[in-house]
Amino acid sequence: MIKSFNPPNLSRQQTRALIIGVVGFVLLLIGAFINRAEFFQAYLIGFAFWTGISVGSLALLMLQHLTGGGWGFVIRRILEASTRTIPLVVALFIPIIIGSHSLYEWTHSDVLEANKVIGFKAPYLNLPFFTVRAVVYLGAWFLLAFFFNKWSLQQDRTGDRSYAKNMRVLSGPGMVILIFTVTFASIDWFMSLEAEWFSTIYGFLFVAAWSLTALAFTITALATLSKGEPLNQIVAPLHFHDLGKLLLALVMLWAYFSFSQFLIIWSGNLPEEIHYYLKRNGPWNVIVIAIVILHFAAPFLFLLSRNLKRNPRKLVLIAVLVLVMRLVDLYPVLVPAFSHDGKFHFSWMYIVAPIAIGGIWVWFFLWQLGKRALIPINDPQFESVMEQQHASGH
Repeated sequence: MIKSFNPPNLSRQQTRALIIGVVGFVLLLIGAFINRAEFFQAYLIGFAFWTGISVGSLALLMLQHLTGGGWGFVIRRILEASTRTIPLVVALFIPIIIGSHSLYEWTHSDVLEANKVIGFKAPYLNLPFFTVRAVVYLGAWFLLAFFFNKWSLQQDRTGDRSYAKNMRVLSGPGMVILIFTVTFASIDWFMSLEAEWFSTIYGFLFVAAWSLTALAFTITALATLSKGEPLNQIVAPLHFHDLGKLLLALVMLWAYFSFSQFLIIWSGNLPEEIHYYLKRNGPWNVIVIAIVILHFAAPFLFLLSRNLKRNPRKLVLIAVLVLVMRLVDLYPVLVPAFSHDGKFHFSWMYIVAPIAIGGIWVWFFLWQLGKRALIPINDPQFESVMEQQHASGH
């Protein structure tokens, strides 16, 4: 029997995360006085990583409502808490607007006059329209997260199963909205760092990457929380097995999109496209090889094992590896875009910024996670998941 449906007490973990975040931001502010441009560049890297967990969790939440299954039931509260960090993401976006002149070359009038290609894109790439589009993306994510969390809470309080139907009905169009907004957000916030370059698969790459980041984080959180009550009474090896299969699928999807982008640009061999990869030669090759091995090859081979996927202690190691490599993957994607002379450069702030933003994000996430019970007891799947857990012998 499950003994407690009370929200978890995570105050100690919250305090640690907040301390890490505050110390990190103090270091970043010192760095901002030393090099303002590098501060905003580092900040964008950290923002891209942690926003991926918030928005990717929204994608996984809608996927779970569309497909059902015990795997989604046991991570529901983690996903919902992650989506409730979107208001924090909105606040974290403000410094990007403030530092846009240090990030985006299309905000410089002299660049628009000197470069006809970038100047041609000025009706789209201008700061007022850029800000309006960001408000649309962030607003769409916020509204989707708001309704899913509102209906989930009302279902908990009333037991009315019509709320489950509402969430399922919204998930279909919501997924379409999410894919479109993530696609355009990635183009605006990241691809426009190199305003002359373009890739038709870039948006889908971020859809897959952010979903993968969110799933790796969620598996890590579930493995940690399932050591105590009440999740240790309901989470079974088959749930980790399903999550491991989904992790494998998303690793393969991310790899497919990444290789497809490279293959299409390489085979096309067009001057306006190939400079993207030429800028990522030299020292970046070492990092790219590490990504191929540790982000794709190793997780792919290990996740083929059924026993590994059913063992939370082993699966969480792969999830943490994928999570770390998701951050590492952002470096060759974003950092070369900051260099206009093509030379390799790496700042200490590029490492500190994800840690600083991560401390604040994790603190906010734990605060939200501690507001509700870890099990949605009035969910229609509750009884079937409990039967699966008892059938597994745990």
